[in-house]
Amino acid sequence: MKKSLDEHADRFSDHAADYDESQDSPEYRACADFVVAHADPREDEVVLDVGTGTGAIAFGVADAAREVIGRDISEGMLDEAREKARARGVENVSVGEGRFRDPQVPEGVDVDVVTSNFAMHHLGDEEKREAIDALAGLEPRRIVLGDVMFFGEPNPEDPFYSPEVDDPATVGVLVDAFTDAGYAVTAVEMVSEQVGVLVADRQAPSV
Repeated sequence: MKKSLDEHADRFSDHAADYDESQDSPEYRACADFVVAHADPREDEVVLDVGTGTGAIAFGVADAAREVIGRDISEGMLDEAREKARARGVENVSVGEGRFRDPQVPEGVDVDVVTSNFAMHHLGDEEKREAIDALAGLEPRRIVLGDVMFFGEPNPEDPFYSPEVDDPATVGVLVDAFTDAGYAVTAVEMVSEQVGVLVADRQAPSV
């Protein structure tokens, strides 16, 4: 990780009020749409959205799910998400502090689907593995990851990400991490050579 969690939290809190307006790239919108579509929760299921930000994915799946739990490290972003929930009258979305390796799921709650969009690329490759292991430890049936990821060699003259703060992985690194955690990558959406969505379903234990 090129910046500390506190530095990332402060950076996003500083831009929370205008974050939604700033995320207007076709890649971001397409990625979010794919994450919501592939999450596809059932009406009795709980969705955990990690790196929820102002709630784009959380509110996108709220109508279909029984409950959505949003987690983020930025209190400013969480405040924006709470205000959205109040303004929209959405009662099945709750948000609070949490991170990939410690998502703070309430005791007794079983998570069925995990989503994340444009958040994990802040972690280094080994940290991503630890994060995926932690999410897999919750035993959701599906994990949907939308993020900056490399399908080929990134163009150093025109990176989609910010090299000074971001640390994207190759698709291969992410697929290997899911496989090692007991999940099979069942769908890959290539938005661009630097942005994509991976869908990982829990594999049945061998007998």
